[in-house]
Amino acid sequence: MPVQKKFRLFQFIQDQALSQRYRILFTAVLIGLLIAASFLVGFFFREITSPEAFQFPVAREAYLILETKGLKSPPDHSVMEYGMIHGMVQAYGDPYTAFVEPPQAELQSNQLEGKFGGIGIRIDVDANKNILIYPLPDSPALSAGIQDGDRLVQVEGLTIQTDTSMDQVQAEIRGPIGSVVKMTVERGPENRSLQFNVTRTEVPVPSVTFNLAPFDPETGVIQVNLVADTSPSEITSAIDQLTQKGATRFILDLRNNGGGLVDASANVVRLFLDQGTFLEEQFKGQNAVQFSTDKAGQFSHLPLAVVVNHNTASAAEIIAGALQSAHRAPLIGSKTFGKDSVQQVYSLRDGSSLHITAGRWWLPADPVGIGGQGLTPDKLLSDEDANSIVALQEAAILLTAP
Repeated sequence: MPVQKKFRLFQFIQDQALSQRYRILFTAVLIGLLIAASFLVGFFFREITSPEAFQFPVAREAYLILETKGLKSPPDHSVMEYGMIHGMVQAYGDPYTAFVEPPQAELQSNQLEGKFGGIGIRIDVDANKNILIYPLPDSPALSAGIQDGDRLVQVEGLTIQTDTSMDQVQAEIRGPIGSVVKMTVERGPENRSLQFNVTRTEVPVPSVTFNLAPFDPETGVIQVNLVADTSPSEITSAIDQLTQKGATRFILDLRNNGGGLVDASANVVRLFLDQGTFLEEQFKGQNAVQFSTDKAGQFSHLPLAVVVNHNTASAAEIIAGALQSAHRAPLIGSKTFGKDSVQQVYSLRDGSSLHITAGRWWLPADPVGIGGQGLTPDKLLSDEDANSIVALQEAAILLTAP
């Protein structure tokens, strides 16, 4: 065999041996890594699933006892979980921190947005706790063929029982505008089953009602029931319509208004102020933020008074306090509730929500805040008078005084 071929053969054998050694080494390293990874996975899995790793070990222990030893079977996991969260929030000790389950959370969101996707029906309950539906004129429900007194049997995946809450029913009927809701009803004495697919349309949720004062045709009364996203535009529309009817002065009625959105309340204030800073707000670990206006509001020239009572709270107190502090409008009524905290709403994965106290607000003239004290009206009335037409009459007197 020539020398060159011997050399190549030797080199080939040497390369093969080296390659084999590398393969053995690589395999050993890979096996070692797999063993280490398995150990780590097992370690962390044990840590995660062990009672010691559970953040609330006593709660877990109690639940396991109920599940394994109790004669009665525990309710659905979501029911148990909601009960635990409600208890946790109660133990947290803040009266304004709350856990809201999915149906109620959706309805609250609809109210604050000032609109929702619905089908235009009125819901009633008969003596046997059956849910009866009545389509409104020109509604999607009427167009789809639903008739007065149809008994609701099922909405989407919700089967209606005698103990089904109205909140659950309304939450299922409502949904995104343009989406379709599937409904099953029973009709007539023969309980004929009918199915409908109804397309949701926008349904407004008014936060404002208005009328001319019964004792004075030149005084317009604007009642703000909730401070929602749509409240500024609704107030604007109310003033325009009342002006067309002859109103020249206005009463903003904030009695029994429990609050709403801070930004919406600020936009209401801006309708009536000329300029200046009227509110400050601060969240945990953040700098204070100022709310102000640098131009005259659309209604800054109109004669205005504000009526309040003890149930005027939160965002409604922002409106009342800002207008009073700027000497834009006098307050008439009883002392307000005194809630100067700010809640933030966190939507949870199942549609429920957690409302937590995350900050506070104050008027620039009163940095201490109104917490627990409330606003003191310029014209202080008894609780009885503050909750009656007397408060409106007193406001009208102030508006017409020379």
